Amino acid sequence: MSRSDQNSLHSRRQFLQTMGSLVIALPFLPGCEPNAPAWETTLLEELPGSLRRHSQINAWLEVLENGTIRVFSGKVELGQGIRNAIRQVAAEEMYMDLEQVEVVLAETGVTPNEGYTAGSGSIQNSAMSVRYAAAAAREKILDLAQQKLQLSRDQLELDNGFVRSKSGAKRLSFAAVLEGRQIEETVPLALKLKPKSAYRYVGKAIPRADLRAMVRGEGIFIHDLTFPGMVHAKVLRPANYASKLLSFDEEALKAEAEGLLKIVRNNHFLGVITKELYQAEKVASLLEKHSQWSKPIVFPKPEALRKHIKAIATEPEIVHGQDISIDRNAATVSLKATYFKPYTMHAAMGPTCAIGRYDGEVLHIWSHSQGIYPMRAGLAAMLDMEVERIHVISAPGSGCFGHSVADDAAADVALLAMAYPNQYIRLRWSLADEQRWDPYGSAMIMEMEAGVDANGKLRYWQSNVWTDSHSTRPNKDAGTLLAARYISSPFEMKGRGYLAGGHRNADPYYEIPQKQVLAHYFDGPLRVSSLRSLGAYANIFAVESLLDELAEKTNQDAIQFRLNHLQDQRAIDVVQKVQSMIAPVQVDESEGIGFAFCRYKNYAAYCAMAAKVSVDKGSGQVKLHQFWVAIDVGEVINLDGIRNQVEGAIVQAAAWTLKEEVTFNEYEITCKDWASYEILHFEDTPDIEIAVIDRPEEAAMGGGEVATSPVAAAICNAVYRASGQRIYDLPVRLQ
Repeated sequence: MSRSDQNSLHSRRQFLQTMGSLVIALPFLPGCEPNAPAWETTLLEELPGSLRRHSQINAWLEVLENGTIRVFSGKVELGQGIRNAIRQVAAEEMYMDLEQVEVVLAETGVTPNEGYTAGSGSIQNSAMSVRYAAAAAREKILDLAQQKLQLSRDQLELDNGFVRSKSGAKRLSFAAVLEGRQIEETVPLALKLKPKSAYRYVGKAIPRADLRAMVRGEGIFIHDLTFPGMVHAKVLRPANYASKLLSFDEEALKAEAEGLLKIVRNNHFLGVITKELYQAEKVASLLEKHSQWSKPIVFPKPEALRKHIKAIATEPEIVHGQDISIDRNAATVSLKATYFKPYTMHAAMGPTCAIGRYDGEVLHIWSHSQGIYPMRAGLAAMLDMEVERIHVISAPGSGCFGHSVADDAAADVALLAMAYPNQYIRLRWSLADEQRWDPYGSAMIMEMEAGVDANGKLRYWQSNVWTDSHSTRPNKDAGTLLAARYISSPFEMKGRGYLAGGHRNADPYYEIPQKQVLAHYFDGPLRVSSLRSLGAYANIFAVESLLDELAEKTNQDAIQFRLNHLQDQRAIDVVQKVQSMIAPVQVDESEGIGFAFCRYKNYAAYCAMAAKVSVDKGSGQVKLHQFWVAIDVGEVINLDGIRNQVEGAIVQAAAWTLKEEVTFNEYEITCKDWASYEILHFEDTPDIEIAVIDRPEEAAMGGGEVATSPVAAAICNAVYRASGQRIYDLPVRLQ
């Protein structure tokens, strides 16, 4: 879409974002049978997902002059292929080819405010909203076409942007039916959806159209964008969170700097703007040379981290189960184990970037933030500016899945753009700054205790979880943005963010008479926020590891032990599917296969998996060979997308399990490159076999985070079988 098109969309659609969500049923006439058998009216108690906040049809789609449709979603593209899924559901309900549907993602004033793209929620919140809005639009178009063509509904059918008589004698394009207006009515609770038996696209493996450009290296990411007269910028980040700018020799910098356009200093915020990108990189090094920062001790000694976490944690809070003592006497075999997960970072492979331009009235920001509307609110608070004067456009960045420093880069460029107006400014972070200032996934300690009775059944389970916040995402609290903490009128975060994510999935999804989860919250030394699956990855690692050990102690097969405690048939199905997938697999002496299961959040998607590893007995080196995965996300929208999500989730979580750990000393983060923060290499990636259980009759759910959660447990259980060593601490390091 061109810039002029985007400005036009912005002005035409601004009012839509502030309208209410009163639901008024449209007077659709009965009797329409367009091209599909067995039509049934769906009656909802409430609208799905984001439709509850934006119930107008034209908040989600518009019909263009050529009869094609443009669909709007407030979600951003993180590499999960959401644009494809949204195009599929819209094309189905409007009876159009995929090429006739354009999808616009995440632009303030243009697309609905759908908050953050997070929690595997894009399918159920955004794609389902588009499905219902498209179905409502289709029915309204048919209502109007019936009147114009003077035909009954059962004489009409849809054909790729046209309504026509079944005889073929009469035909009108969607645009001609609407006569230049858009459909402003609300989506009703009673609505006809296209019969699933007539689907052309939903449930199919539709490849992403943008992959060809990615493979060819064509510019599609934010750091590839160019604008007329664009200049470049860098911001100097200090050594640690509490550092203060003690001195800055501006004249010395100017004497050495080439291409310098402006120096922007706002208390402890220090940035430069140059003509060329390379000049910005060179001047940034001069900034460091000619400035002096304080370097206070802010971190505990790394070897004392666990002790420090427990020392600063709050009193335990019972977050699941009754306030009673666990009856340990009911068990004949009891086990207790402590597990640890270190701080881990988002580790995006591409540079964090933002582009800004202040035109004297409106501040325009291009960002790969996962929540452009909440971030806009934070920028407005930081700048003391009306939120309507900030226009944010989402542009794809390097996928990282969680709250990265993308929002902080946007805050940096916002301050620079306000100081240097009427110019496009592109700002890129260095890898060192990105790794040192990333809002990491929290370090966690999990103490698990469980008991099994004489019949081999679990009798009690107690989980104690020590966790920091798992989301400090930007919002109207300006202190959630780094730059806001260093300017002349600094902002501090007003709250702790989302603490409950830390004990996610600490309550095992098994039938156990007594279960209790206690959360010990701490305000840790390192900056933290959301990272894919939040606390579920660490908690499932602990839960499924202890289950494996309990099965062994009671002489039970590890998979059958889990099946004996599951009553949910969908859970049983994914477990048994993996059981059948690995049944013929043979292992050598130094190899092992480990198993793990998760129902994400205990109410979302299901995933079971097995991992095969080998262990070099001399070096202790662990090699991944293969994963077998069964996943149930309810109704599958894009089969190719689900498989891609699962593969990506496994590779990312395998790197957390085997490689990744944020390191630090008493006054700074020591991860500054890919040598000091090691990730999985291409040659380390395993083969992955995926079985997707499609349930068209069930609600559609996301699959990216459920596949992350069981990875560590599957690998570590496999390592035990290959080496005889139980793993309690991540990343895996064998003696």
